Amino acid sequence: MAMGDYESTATSLEGEENLIAAAEHIVKALGSNKNFTKDVKKILADLGSQLSTMATVEDNMVEGKKSGIEEQLSVVEEKIMSWESDDSMIWDSGPDEVAEYLNAVDGARKLTERLENQCLSSQEEKDLLCRAHDVLQMAMQRLEDEFKHVLVHHRQPFEPEPMSFRSSEDDAVEEGSIVSFGDESVESTLRDSISRNSEEFIVDLVRPDVISDLKCIANLMFSSNYDHECRQVYILVRKDALDECLFNLEIEKLSIEDVLKMEWGTLNSKIKRWVRAMKVFVRPYLVSEKWLCDQTFAELGSSNSVCFVEAAKAPMLQLLNFVEAISIGSHQPERLVRILDMYEVLADLLLDINALFSDEAGSSIRIEYQEVLKRLADTVRVTFLEFENAIATNASTSPFAGGGVHHLTKYVMNYIRLLADYNETLNLLLKNHDGAAATSLSPNTSPATREESITEYFSDSCSPMALHLQSLTSVLEANLDEKSKLYRDASLQHFFLMNNIYYMAQKVKNSELRLIFGDKWIRKHNWKFQQHAMSYERATWSSILSLLKDESNSSSGSTSRTVLRERLRSFYVAFDEVYKTQTAWLITDVQLREDLRISTSLKVIQAYRTFVGRQMQHIGEKHIRYNAEELQDYLLDLFEGSQKSLHNPNRR
Repeated sequence: MAMGDYESTATSLEGEENLIAAAEHIVKALGSNKNFTKDVKKILADLGSQLSTMATVEDNMVEGKKSGIEEQLSVVEEKIMSWESDDSMIWDSGPDEVAEYLNAVDGARKLTERLENQCLSSQEEKDLLCRAHDVLQMAMQRLEDEFKHVLVHHRQPFEPEPMSFRSSEDDAVEEGSIVSFGDESVESTLRDSISRNSEEFIVDLVRPDVISDLKCIANLMFSSNYDHECRQVYILVRKDALDECLFNLEIEKLSIEDVLKMEWGTLNSKIKRWVRAMKVFVRPYLVSEKWLCDQTFAELGSSNSVCFVEAAKAPMLQLLNFVEAISIGSHQPERLVRILDMYEVLADLLLDINALFSDEAGSSIRIEYQEVLKRLADTVRVTFLEFENAIATNASTSPFAGGGVHHLTKYVMNYIRLLADYNETLNLLLKNHDGAAATSLSPNTSPATREESITEYFSDSCSPMALHLQSLTSVLEANLDEKSKLYRDASLQHFFLMNNIYYMAQKVKNSELRLIFGDKWIRKHNWKFQQHAMSYERATWSSILSLLKDESNSSSGSTSRTVLRERLRSFYVAFDEVYKTQTAWLITDVQLREDLRISTSLKVIQAYRTFVGRQMQHIGEKHIRYNAEELQDYLLDLFEGSQKSLHNPNRR
């Protein structure tokens, strides 16, 4: 008898048995009525006898039914037991063997349900139910092993494509990877490129042809009330796969304490690794993991979500704990770019996370992710302010050699240039803090700089980021102004400020910072460095060139010849001293160096030619040490950063 026909017959027999029992009960009740005549009572007695006979027949049929269940159980038991002594896997034995085994297991499940729904009175019947349970449990244990086998042995290797990283094209660290920031060396952090427009795609984490097998096993285990065992084996296998993915992405299991104790160089590398891993892990790996889970448990209610969340929870928390450690760690300025990298990747993946963990089962991960993102946003703001404070409080005890571009200026401007890549993010994070930059400068900021920042804030319509970056440059200028006062030579003070402000202006003018700072800022700082250049020239050359001024009333007589010769000798002495001193001064920018040389040469050579041309007859040729062309050549040696002397015959 086929399994379906058998079930139909068993159901029909059970209904008839109940009907006969009810009829017998009615006949007995009527027979006890004393008011019935003898004929009626005889009819009732005959009916009772017939019903009793029918009941006996039904009892015999029930016995036959139970015998049929036992026969069916023996058949499926034999099939299921045949694999208990076989170490090979059913799913490696071909589709026919798989189909036969699944039919046997499904038969055991249905027989068990039928027995559970009957009123079992005899010990024999109860023993039969226990036997059915044992057979079904044996089959479920086997299916659990097969389920795990299919999941493990048909995994597809996941090899994320190498992500390309670009270093910022500007010299974030000029001529090296370390810049001096005050008394410490600070490693420059170059921005890594993260594709913001990578399309979401799904990769096969197991062979596509076994998805139907996984689904079939899961459905059968769930319908047999072995859903917990099925979920557990799935979660364990997929969690191992997720852990392996993180391992392949070079993500270590670190406690918050481990992260907080790390040196910045090590931590910097781990943050870059985390950024790459987070992008790959969520998209495409978790997306693909969710798809696999949905396919396997598609017909089983919320189990797909529960299994996915339980498998992904520990790896996700491992990644988020690292972010938590960064958010409560040091707020040193050099960390700002890395923290922004982390924030941007978290913000970029927020919609993915909300979709992956959208229901109640994933709410804890979704909420934790959002909280970590908020804390990291706060860390960005605090670190930004720490950056400003670090600039303001960067003190020097000795003047910067050669009056060149200070390390602090290079560090700040290159860092600001890096921050321009985060324009949208910083505008978002700083939009509720835009007044702070203008009104809460460091206590060390000069009153003039403070007033200048506040005026700019209220007079210009700036983006939050532009406002904060202008505040940083204002604080930098105030610090440079203090550093310039360490020079005793007024000309070197102006030379130093000219160099540094020119560097700042060029960094803004020749980069994307121009769009943030605006042309007004650039014009203003061009004017500033030009003012310092003119002040340098006045401080250096005014007194020297005054020796060459034409004094017509003193151009005759022996006394005036002596004065003229003394003035020329004094000019040579002063020129030699300027040459010796200012060849050691440094202008690294070729254009600025040439412009200042030309400007200086025009003034000096013109004055010298005029003086010598008018006074040659009074001075005498033997007192002329240099001609104008030689002086002009000497002026071209200035600002090279290598001290020379005119008394050295090998000066060139």
